[in-house]
Amino acid sequence: MNQISDTWKRLAIRDRWETAPKWAQMLIAAVLLAFFIYLPFIGGPLNFIRTDSGTGGSDWSGVLTNVAIYMVIAIGLNVVIGLAGLLDLGYVGFYALGAYSVALFGSPESPVTKKFVEWFGLSEGWAVPFVACIPIAIAFALAAGVILGAPTLRLRGDYLAIVTMGFGEIIRIFMRNATPVTGGPNGVIGIPRPPGPEIDGRSYFNLIDGYRWYWLVLAVLILVIWLTRRLENSRVGRSWLAIREDEDAAAVMGVNGLKYKLWAFAIGATLGAIAGMLFASKQGTVEPNGFALNLSFLFVAMVVIGGSGNMVGVLIGAFLITYLPERFRWFNEWRPFAFGVALVTIMVLRPQGLVPNRRRARELEDRKVEAEEVAADA
Repeated sequence: MNQISDTWKRLAIRDRWETAPKWAQMLIAAVLLAFFIYLPFIGGPLNFIRTDSGTGGSDWSGVLTNVAIYMVIAIGLNVVIGLAGLLDLGYVGFYALGAYSVALFGSPESPVTKKFVEWFGLSEGWAVPFVACIPIAIAFALAAGVILGAPTLRLRGDYLAIVTMGFGEIIRIFMRNATPVTGGPNGVIGIPRPPGPEIDGRSYFNLIDGYRWYWLVLAVLILVIWLTRRLENSRVGRSWLAIREDEDAAAVMGVNGLKYKLWAFAIGATLGAIAGMLFASKQGTVEPNGFALNLSFLFVAMVVIGGSGNMVGVLIGAFLITYLPERFRWFNEWRPFAFGVALVTIMVLRPQGLVPNRRRARELEDRKVEAEEVAADA
């Protein structure tokens, strides 16, 4: 009983938030939003959190932008793993599809746009505008999610994980070897940036004024959080949870498992593609080695460490895994070792994640109590 009461204490903050008056929630949300908007310019007593506060550190606005992009990825993967219970080890494939979609159709230097110019007699340097690349990237991701999911989502557990891992590698190898289409190992340069007015002779979204990129990705992140939260509380979200808990029982209750798992794959793929598109546009170039399989493992670690199935948890997981290596860059040689030790420690001490989903936390607590009772009886 003591363990159960401890669980309720850990959930007390969440309960207070949910029962707080609407005006209090809006006030706290407004203060947090103002803080996140001001974050690129933070200094003074909080200067120590900046990654460029010491020598040899990374650009602070660039790190914040990467953190926000990885948070979008973590939310998308959380739909697949945390809500629907599908272990996807090839999520980097969707990330790469989004990046290459905007690169191949939006860059005048890509083989695809050059072929369009040749075939249709378009003016030299023609390319698809950035805004038009957004639905293209989403369409490719949706198609890939459905094509991958339709024949493989009948698999479960380790078998599904192996298939999705293969998908991620297929995408990377294709991008590297299909030189006439993707540019091969050299990748693609000249990727367009979002539209905006020129200021001091520079485009609005440039690498010097990196805080504008951060604000753009932050706006996308807030929109993604809102849409995903609405989806989680809908009939589709409840169907995902039923499938995650017991797919056979859900099928008996009338839940079409394949249909809703395809929904999860397609939505997760879309969010991964959006993140990849933002990443490619900010970098200005893409190449196949930037989408190695180890990125997929990193994405899964964000979800597992933060707390699978919990929106706040996966955001914290994405923040820690993206920010801490940049903040302690002076520890570069030992970073993989430190990451491994931290991962093992968290999984031993907090197997449910740092900020667990309510249901997951209670399940693990109940199992712990049952195990202790069995051990006591023995």
